Amino acid sequence: MKRIWKIVLIVVAVILIAVGYFGYEIYLHVAGSESLGESSAIPEQSDKFPPINTDALDWPNWRGTALDGKSNMESIKTDWNNGLTKLWSVDFLCQDNRTATWSSVVVQGNRLIVPGRDEDHDLLFCLNSETGELIWENKYAAETNSSHGPGPRATPVIDGEFVYTFGRSGDVVCWKLYDGELVWHKKTTDLGGEEPNWGYSATPFIYEDLLIIQGGGTNTIQAYDKYTGKIVWTALEGPAGFSAANLIELEDQTYLLIYHGSGLSLIQPNTGNVLWTVPYETSYGVNATTPLVLGDKILHASGYGMGAQLVKANVDNYEILWTNKDYQPQHSDPIEVDGYLYGYSGESGRPKGDFLCIEIESGEIKWSTIELGQGTTIFAGGYLITLDLKGNLSLVKPNPNELEKVGEVKSAIPNVRHLAWTVPVVANGKLYLRYLQHLICYDISI
Repeated sequence: MKRIWKIVLIVVAVILIAVGYFGYEIYLHVAGSESLGESSAIPEQSDKFPPINTDALDWPNWRGTALDGKSNMESIKTDWNNGLTKLWSVDFLCQDNRTATWSSVVVQGNRLIVPGRDEDHDLLFCLNSETGELIWENKYAAETNSSHGPGPRATPVIDGEFVYTFGRSGDVVCWKLYDGELVWHKKTTDLGGEEPNWGYSATPFIYEDLLIIQGGGTNTIQAYDKYTGKIVWTALEGPAGFSAANLIELEDQTYLLIYHGSGLSLIQPNTGNVLWTVPYETSYGVNATTPLVLGDKILHASGYGMGAQLVKANVDNYEILWTNKDYQPQHSDPIEVDGYLYGYSGESGRPKGDFLCIEIESGEIKWSTIELGQGTTIFAGGYLITLDLKGNLSLVKPNPNELEKVGEVKSAIPNVRHLAWTVPVVANGKLYLRYLQHLICYDISI
């Protein structure tokens, strides 16, 4: 009998350990903060600032100049058999062990802007895009939650002489691009904004003289004067989404597309007048992919069982052309090439997912593969570049008939312990990969 009880106790102990382990893993997945390990100290900034310049191949805002995830580079290096040449790397973007930050980079000429975090502050770094040297650094105090780290999620936007950032707890900030001087600082929560699950994540959006933010709460969309921070208009009520805004031309007028927590809205950008909304409510209000504009059509998609829709838009109303429940990107934006959609589907917290090719006219899936893992996608020089969650790069030639993988670089981001969620950026012949405190620059020019 004692032997039986001993076995029972051992089994119970094993079960409790297993339950505790998986419970902890679930906590980390939902509300925990990724541990970073060691980071380098922030170097001293120079007392001399180089002049601001620009280049035709800049990447000044989320998804590039055309808001479609495509670089303006016409050709890139496609022979990856011997890897890619690393030009520089830094590992000081996040200070302290649990200050995870996921925001991507923006680049104008010799200036690269990337957010970071220490225990008490949101940080903003300006690096020399050619060398990785620190040009300037500034910060503000911000109390944030720890779910997947306290650092910013939203990618900044560069606009002329200024750069704009949006912190995960609602700090809307304008800085001088030249030297990092803080110009104005507002809190979206002061206007009744409510921070969504996992923090504010939608990148700030510039339209003419307006800076447009998803604030949620009683004023879901907030438009600020980009020079002064004065509020110009607000619109809607309800949860903020995680998606970047986009623009669409209809009847020779420009309209704003906002994918918020309740659906997709068409808005007059100068007034905030909401013309219509496609209802699309997911679990936790996570509409996170950027609406893709295709003439007078809009492709929007979400995870959590929702899938994708192609919407034909006009000023007064909309028509849903098709719905595909099998294409469910959680927070990975697709790329359109020659009438076909290429991108990841599935939960972004798992290392495996489906990479799909979809015919846009019909919504039909042409092919699907798990060979590229789960990750993010951009387009440069006629090719798709994918980064999986383990830090591996793949080079794919768009082909609606089959997967045509032409190159790969294993562990392009080395020593990935968690998930490499941040989307790559291509600017001025360089590929930038951000992972927590690390930023790596590769040469992809011919």
